[in-house]
Amino acid sequence: MNTPHSHHVDVPRGALIMAGALVLMAVTATSIARIAEIPPSASPALVRAADNAQPLRSRELRFSDRADGAVVIEDVGTGKTALTLEPGSNSGFIRGVMRGLARERRMHGVGAEAPFTLTLWSDRQLSLTDTATGRSIELGAFGSTNRATFFDLLTRPEAAAPTRS
Repeated sequence: MNTPHSHHVDVPRGALIMAGALVLMAVTATSIARIAEIPPSASPALVRAADNAQPLRSRELRFSDRADGAVVIEDVGTGKTALTLEPGSNSGFIRGVMRGLARERRMHGVGAEAPFTLTLWSDRQLSLTDTATGRSIELGAFGSTNRATFFDLLTRPEAAAPTRS
């Protein structure tokens, strides 16, 4: 004999009130922004264009993985190694940024041959642009310490010719 099952769930009244208040605040904030015609924040690239910011220095870099887990960063203009990030080195930020960009390239069916352009602008901003996908990352958004790791890549001299493995 089958008996109907009754599933009764009690949601605390306070949780329902808080959820309703959250939805109401979101709708109110959106309405105020629309009515007051508050413009959305501009992208850094648009702000640079409006301010007529110019590139002060740039460098085209290619990132490649070695069999031992190291990442070799090559200056495309000279063909020399700019930096080698050995496994276990304190290079997590560079590796993390590049991992995300590599994933996006795979989604677009793009290989690793196209370089990235690292640019210091006259407004002192630092950006990394993927020449294959057009995606640009503003490196200052990640804090001064992380920005400094990429600024070092822009200013460091090349090492010997890259090692291929």
